[in-house]
Amino acid sequence: MLKVKLMNKIAKVGTDVLSQTKYEIGEKLENEDAILVRSAALHDMPFSQNLKAIARCGAGVNNIPVDKCTKEGVVVFNTPGANANAVKELAVAALILASRDVIGGIQWVETLKGKENVAKAVEAGKSAFVGHELAGKTLGVVGLGAIGGMVANAAISLGMSVMGYDPYITAKAAWSLAPSVKQASDYAEIFRSCDYITLHVPATPQTKNMINEKTISQMKDGVRIINLARADLVNATDLKKAIAEKKVAKYITDFPTEETVGVEGIVAIPHLGASTVESEDHCAIMAAQQLDEFLTCGNIRNSVNFPTVGVPRSEKPRVCVMNKNIPNMLSQITSAFASKNINIENFANASKGEVAYTIVETNVAASEEIVNTLKAIDGVFGVRVFV
Repeated sequence: MLKVKLMNKIAKVGTDVLSQTKYEIGEKLENEDAILVRSAALHDMPFSQNLKAIARCGAGVNNIPVDKCTKEGVVVFNTPGANANAVKELAVAALILASRDVIGGIQWVETLKGKENVAKAVEAGKSAFVGHELAGKTLGVVGLGAIGGMVANAAISLGMSVMGYDPYITAKAAWSLAPSVKQASDYAEIFRSCDYITLHVPATPQTKNMINEKTISQMKDGVRIINLARADLVNATDLKKAIAEKKVAKYITDFPTEETVGVEGIVAIPHLGASTVESEDHCAIMAAQQLDEFLTCGNIRNSVNFPTVGVPRSEKPRVCVMNKNIPNMLSQITSAFASKNINIENFANASKGEVAYTIVETNVAASEEIVNTLKAIDGVFGVRVFV
């Protein structure tokens, strides 16, 4: 049986995807073949020599040593879009929190406990918490993937004008946008044009500190910034300076840090973006399905370190090869089968960065000899056989 180790509590609807006849599932397993994880940090965790895959129940993989996994032939999956609706709904709440001092008002009302004529006091004091309406304002959406696209459409429904920018937008994402969403030419157009800016991009070397003193200086006075993506996207020192100078009216973040907690003008939410029962269920199901498909037939969907490659499962024997993305690899792989008089019935290959992945279905089961021949090819670092 294949062993799947749980590094967090995973929704039962997800683990139920994995057949009890094929999988042993638990938190204390050793020599695991795969890992299901939510937020647990794996950077210092020693990996089993049997480890073939890690499935993250969520979109971000900051808690997983992806480079190490790639070198060791471990496929890392995530679940893009599974928690999109939950984050979209929190983004709507964040827009309101950025516009109306709801939290300050609630905290003030709590001070009235035990006093007489509370209703009268409320009417007299509520003017201190006057805010702004969203309708008629312009929202800039940085990143138009599964979450950003849904936020853009929701904002249209709230009566806002919406401008979005994503240099990597897919055709599917573009088609899902409301026709009235304007496509900006670059980030700078969003920064100088929008009353509100919401961030929905991954944390990468290119996006780290994308909100900084220079980019903030391009924005409107009194801009309101929402960050439900990752703390690293915003330079906290530059942001706090801009808030103190009233350049930024409000900052709503789902990623509190030592620098952003307890600062006037900053609303820090305790990473609640995907914290709904429905979202956790969706992520767990998607992660388990992808894990099952890879472990049982070698197909890869939604991996962050290997390409998407899939061949519908047939009764034919199958060999999957992981290799460096370098010239002459495919010819060497196919020649290896030909040298053993094995006919290739189906074939699929794709690359992602420096790695490539190949699925080969053959007319006969692969022998130990052909597996060793494939492993001996310079640049091949993983071979799995499915019968």
